[in-house]
Amino acid sequence: MRPVRSALAAPAALAGALLAALTLAGCGQSTSASPPATSASSATAVATPSAAGFPVTVEAGNGPVAVAKRPERIVSLSPSATESLFAIGAGPQVVAVDDQSNHPADAPKSDLSGFKPNVEAIIARKPDLVVVANDADSVVAALGKVGVPVLLEPAATKLDEAYDQITDLGAATGNGDRAAELVAGMRKQLDEITAAAPKDAKLTYYHELDTTPYSATSTTFIGQIYGLFGMSNIADEAPDAAGGYPKLSAEFVAKADPDLVFLADTKCCGQSRDTLAKRPGWSKLSAVKNDQVVLLDDDVASRWGPRVVDLARQIGDAVQKVAAG
Repeated sequence: MRPVRSALAAPAALAGALLAALTLAGCGQSTSASPPATSASSATAVATPSAAGFPVTVEAGNGPVAVAKRPERIVSLSPSATESLFAIGAGPQVVAVDDQSNHPADAPKSDLSGFKPNVEAIIARKPDLVVVANDADSVVAALGKVGVPVLLEPAATKLDEAYDQITDLGAATGNGDRAAELVAGMRKQLDEITAAAPKDAKLTYYHELDTTPYSATSTTFIGQIYGLFGMSNIADEAPDAAGGYPKLSAEFVAKADPDLVFLADTKCCGQSRDTLAKRPGWSKLSAVKNDQVVLLDDDVASRWGPRVVDLARQIGDAVQKVAAG
């Protein structure tokens, strides 16, 4: 996934400055990414019996988080969490989301930043639950001092972690049944999408994060989504894996000549088949000549929430088209 918008890592030297942009932004950025500081939570929720299911304790990335009662003023500083909250029916409980949360359209977008969180501005929203994707500026501890529970739900590194985070959010917001339904639906749809795609086509692909160009290896979250379709990732052969996000040279990509090119820098950077053809040596790429350049939505290709299914469907359609053609 595109470093500045996704949940993934890039060269270590960029880690600190780009982590929040990576896990929070969602689009419109062109910097490369950094790895999440904390692995995604294992999302086990233990509820104390009561009429409303609260209090509840959720095991998030920052350890056990106690939520005393059903939250009614949630602040989300993570685009992926925002999408998940609305998908499980917690939208009416959300009073503010960060400046990069652009889906769904009716999410209460604000000037709050997950990259540079302003604790005073967050507190001014009078939240009874805050969800973050990274602990920038120790926001978890700062909010904890004033009694605001915070769920740290870091960038997922595999599908099970994405499912677990949805489960976390369901437990913490009193929407556990809806969360379980969502996860079951995602699993079912992904199974159907991957089952329909040919596995013996022996296709190669290149996933572009930005015009640098940075890519993502099979060890990353996005790489594992592609792995469901049995394709070979040209970035896996990069001289320097750079934590899963290697910077490739134009010559490297041209020599690898992938069957499919997936662009996750269409909204931020205006990339397309035509722009690729103008790069030195790339007009001869098989994917360019054969119209096998797939334009992804930057946001969908960078988040680890419910729309992972949409990304997988687009990949599956592309694989079927090439295999049939």
